[in-house]
Parts: sequence; C-alpha cells; structure tokens
Amino acid sequence: MKQFFDYIPLIVFFVVWSLDPRVIQFAGIEHSVGGIFSAAEFLLATSVLVYGALLVQQRRLDKFQWITFAAVVLFCIPTLIFRNIEFLKWKAPIVNWIFASVFLGSRYFGEKPAIEHMMGHAIPAPRAVWQRLNIIWVIYFIILGAVNLAVALLLSEALWIKFKVFGNLILTFGFVFAQMPILAKYVEAPDKEADNTHS
Repeated sequence: MKQFFDYIPLIVFFVVWSLDPRVIQFAGIEHSVGGIFSAAEFLLATSVLVYGALLVQQRRLDKFQWITFAAVVLFCIPTLIFRNIEFLKWKAPIVNWIFASVFLGSRYFGEKPAIEHMMGHAIPAPRAVWQRLNIIWVIYFIILGAVNLAVALLLSEALWIKFKVFGNLILTFGFVFAQMPILAKYVEAPDKEADNTHS
C-alpha cells in the first residue's frame, strides 16, 4: 500500500504530460495545463500533498520517502524557474545513486543492512543472505541510475517519460521477483507454523 501512495505523483505527472496544452480557469485565474512543465508543476504539488498526508497520518516518513520528496522539490523547482527539463532528467539517476549509497552505507553503519530493514520482518532469512542481497541492490541501483541517465539524455522526451513512469516500475518488479527463489526457502508456511505450535 505504501508503494502505491509513493507512485501517485508519477501517475499524475504522466497524465498531465499526456494532455494537449490547454488553458483552464479556476476561481477567476487562468493557468495552462498539459505538457512537460505543467506536469512538473503537478508532480511537485502532488508530492507535497501525498507525502504531507503520509507524514500527518504516520507521524513519520521513511528515509527513502524523504529522499524521493526532497529530490522532487530540488529538481522540479529549477526546472520550472528556468523552463529547462535538463534539471528534471537528473532526478531519477541521482535518486537511484543515493539509494545505492544508503544501501551500501547500511552494511557498515547500523545493526542491519537496508534490505533486511525493509523485508526482514516478513522473511526470517540469515544475516549472510541479507548482506548478499543488499550488495545486489546496491549494484541494481547504480545500474538503474545509469540506465535512467542514458534514456534521459539519448532518447526522445516521450520515451524518457514513459520509461521514467513505467520502465522503472517494470524493471524493479522483475528485479524483486527474481530474488524470490533466494528467499523462498526462508518463508515459513502457515501450516508448518501451526503444526509446530500444537506439537
């Protein structure tokens, strides 16, 4: 559910970008909607609303949500001020590389690697397994950042935005799914837990 809320701003970004530019009027104020700069405005506004609501509801945001929100603010504002999408193109690569740094740093600072913090409550795998998966995630984020940068700089605006919104999601889903065989043997079946309780 948390991941769904995190994804709302990107969906809004894509929908607004897809619109043919038009002028709308609200409360006597005219504003242009549609296209990349309008989409950046909505990305910023929706992120403030979504992460603000999560902060009020949960009383906290996790470090990855703070990083994502800060990146939206830091890259959307200069994009809008200077009307230059080059700023926005660096958002995904830098966020992914920051995530890689967080995962790498968690190996040396803190009690658990970052991936164990995220999934350890559901899967009682040994620390060595989490350490190995954590390094795999570091490599994944480094590569994903490089891929995002290449797509942003080398492909068309349309292909970049489609990859930004959908490509990252598909790659990450596939990456997570590929790790399931590693973790499957550590998932305790409910029937087995019940048997152990009654024995």
